Amino acid sequence: MGETILVAGGAGYIGSHTCLRLAEAGFTPVVYDNLSNGWESFVQWGPLEVGDINDAARLDEVLAKHRPAAVIHFAAFIEVGFSVAEPGPFYGNNVGGTITLIEAARRAGIDKLVFSSTCATYGAPVRVPMDETHPQAPLNPYGRSKLMVEEILRDMDRYKGFRSVALRYFNAAGADPEGRIGEKHEPETHAIPLAIAAARGERDKFMLFGEDYDTRDGTCVRDYIHVLDLADAHVAALKWLLAGKESAAFNLGTGTGTTVKELVGAIERRSNRPFPLEPAPRRDGDAPSLVADNSKARALLGWTPRYGLDEIIEHAWAWHAGGAAALRR
Repeated sequence: MGETILVAGGAGYIGSHTCLRLAEAGFTPVVYDNLSNGWESFVQWGPLEVGDINDAARLDEVLAKHRPAAVIHFAAFIEVGFSVAEPGPFYGNNVGGTITLIEAARRAGIDKLVFSSTCATYGAPVRVPMDETHPQAPLNPYGRSKLMVEEILRDMDRYKGFRSVALRYFNAAGADPEGRIGEKHEPETHAIPLAIAAARGERDKFMLFGEDYDTRDGTCVRDYIHVLDLADAHVAALKWLLAGKESAAFNLGTGTGTTVKELVGAIERRSNRPFPLEPAPRRDGDAPSLVADNSKARALLGWTPRYGLDEIIEHAWAWHAGGAAALRR
């Protein structure tokens, strides 16, 4: 096997798909996860080391045992509502835990990290599509925690030579087409699994939060990117750092926006039947349109999204019909 990579949070949704792609690319992914938001059954392509990113002694032990060449960091809280309700613990994990992880990596002689960031660092869009020079003005503690880490990483590069790539995701979606892993959150808050659950009769309705936005049908526009396209970008970012290139930030999206109503229509086509929708007021902090300009990642990482919305829904549908059900048994 090739070089070993520590994947913090590798038992979660995007982390597990990245481990799949790392293994396919010849790397050995070592998953470091406390399993609070991850699943042991998702760890299929390398060893699992159970631990928390705030546990410096455990990190030292795991890094000494496996001697990874680099770290990929997914181990963050992602629930915006939790970030607002409990900002202290949220920052403690997302910012404090990241500092602990970085310092453990440095003690182990590692100076390369790929960071799972987010388009939420941009806040309300001042232009669409959004490129990496867009102002960063997050709307909530979740986005601010990710921006704080980006700023820490910039300082670590400037003053300590610790290089990193920050990958700013738009809307992750889809699943492994072979059904081995997929999207599984408790509670689930993402639009596609919620809409699929409504279409499958597992929820009584799907909520439409706002129908009066200045968009083509009044509902929010989002850029849905397949989770395996995200995983491919992490492998490309890792190779970028291993090749000795400079720290950087890249947007990860398709560059194509889909309204919530268009998303519902695509899922109805897959299910061959409509499902109940319930209009609801706008949610605080929901931007009318979030669409990526991904030209930087295309040009510098050589990365191109391969999957469109219909494939995202097909793979997600198959997962929720089969893989997720198998996990519940």
